[in-house]
Amino acid sequence: MKIDDFANQIGAWLKGEGPDSDIIISTRLRLARNVRGFVFLTYANAKQRGDIESFIKEKLELVSLPEELLAPKTPNDLGAPQAGGKNGTDEKPVRTDQPGGLIYFRMKDLTALDRQFLVERHLISQDHARPNGYRAVAIEKKEKVSIMINEEDHLRLQVIHAGLQLTEGWKEIDKIDSQIEKHIPYAFSAQFGYLTACPTNVGTGLRISVMLHLPALSMSQQIEKVLNALSRIKYTARGFYGEGTQASGDFYQISNQVSLGKSETEIINEMQNIIPEIIKFERNWRDKLLADNDKKLKDRIMRAYGILKHAETITSEEAMKHLSLVRLGVTLKVIKDIAIKTINELFIFTQPAHLQKISKKELAPNARDVTRAKYIKSHLN
Repeated sequence: MKIDDFANQIGAWLKGEGPDSDIIISTRLRLARNVRGFVFLTYANAKQRGDIESFIKEKLELVSLPEELLAPKTPNDLGAPQAGGKNGTDEKPVRTDQPGGLIYFRMKDLTALDRQFLVERHLISQDHARPNGYRAVAIEKKEKVSIMINEEDHLRLQVIHAGLQLTEGWKEIDKIDSQIEKHIPYAFSAQFGYLTACPTNVGTGLRISVMLHLPALSMSQQIEKVLNALSRIKYTARGFYGEGTQASGDFYQISNQVSLGKSETEIINEMQNIIPEIIKFERNWRDKLLADNDKKLKDRIMRAYGILKHAETITSEEAMKHLSLVRLGVTLKVIKDIAIKTINELFIFTQPAHLQKISKKELAPNARDVTRAKYIKSHLN
């Protein structure tokens, strides 16, 4: 399987099928782990980083993912038809199909476009996209699981689900973690728990991120109230692509900041108490906006819908803004002929690297804006 193959399918977390999918896009659980006997990456030289990556790659080949992750794809997993175009470069032999269901890619062997594509797909972080430092990623074919090697820690295990699925996600990542630990000895302290490069991750190493779509709170200027409340209880809100990014399209990733001193169950229970309150707040404001001036709200939604259906050129930022309103319209049944899955896909597939993968060629910014408009129109009309 090649990077381009991922461009021809839809990640399971984008299907809009999970609980509370009108507001929750995805639930991501991530575990930070380091290998016993190797120095932290903050102190590792180039040779040591290479040794870590080689060791982990060898051991991951022995890992078998839980059977429920290895179910064959259905036709519904495939993406929309691609636009035509000529691929100007040959695909490099950078993948290793492993018996356990993982595909292994080294960052240095991927093009800048490939790496940005993986960032847009939420399979690696922006920091991990740098080609230096012996970085790699192992990805499960349905994109529910990715394992970053040599990001901030030696290993970053990630499981991502559609909708709000905290308990399900934890059970899954716990199984994967146990399978890996059979082959890779983790750095662990009886006093502190799992040892990590950043002190805030010490302990369980568990970071949960729930991506929410909060257009009503943004429109009603209530979002700052929510963000401030989260900050007071040591939770953080980041943008569409996580750490270091701003909110775009009214999307916010809510994450716990600290794992030290808390069990996995305590972290999950906290999140299960916090997220439903935000969901309730957003739904109440959606109802209030409709009740106060439904004509004005519907007009905003339909204007955005009209622009997306007829624009000849559109930037990524503008597309995100209008798609946010259209997604709100779909969930409120103001727009009835578009599935929420289609809008979720458009948020990802209209990003720069995705457009170029679909077109099978590199595109200048102006050409991307034209291609983006054409792509959106083809899916909304």
